[in-house]
Amino acid sequence: MFESRPDRGSEVVLVGRSNVGKSTLMRELTGHTFDTGQNPGVTRSPNHYDWTGPDFVLTDLPGFGFMKGVPDEVREQIKTDVVRYVERHAEEIIVGVLVVDGKAAVDIIDRHSGPDEIPHDVELFHFLREVGVEPVVAVNKMDKVDDEDERLNDLCDRLGLHPPWQQWQETIAPISAKRGNIDALSEAVRTHLHDAQRDDLFQFF
Repeated sequence: MFESRPDRGSEVVLVGRSNVGKSTLMRELTGHTFDTGQNPGVTRSPNHYDWTGPDFVLTDLPGFGFMKGVPDEVREQIKTDVVRYVERHAEEIIVGVLVVDGKAAVDIIDRHSGPDEIPHDVELFHFLREVGVEPVVAVNKMDKVDDEDERLNDLCDRLGLHPPWQQWQETIAPISAKRGNIDALSEAVRTHLHDAQRDDLFQFF
């Protein structure tokens, strides 16, 4: 079911856990409403949005991680499908936007850190780098966070980026997709598009 990708040479993907606001962010970027279920894990296949003209597609990949009422094997399969998709298209993907919940991300990472466990968000961040995709972490729902700098510094720390977060503005982008506040993400993504000599795609971010 992951084979429906439009034939485009350049791509930006959104990845992350369920319920972090990927679909809201996708709507903010495209002006297009996608079918999102009320229940986590409803999006099981990628949502692609391609514009007529530019050789470019924006893709919202299914959310993964814990989802109420979704069996473990289904969750694992979704994660495997996401990883395989990124591996298969790594050459075309200019930026991988890892969307996290600003209020909960550090706690979730800490809860899943242990000798035999790497938290999904940390694993995905390093995986994107390993396959040569520039990761940008869209730290969503920041309108609900009081201690913004502290939260973002803690997140950097968990991702292996030396705080303070302000020195990672090409990688860490605090946003509130629901409120339409995504400037930090646009700036970060444009930096990588520029490096890839794709300034023509600035219009989409």
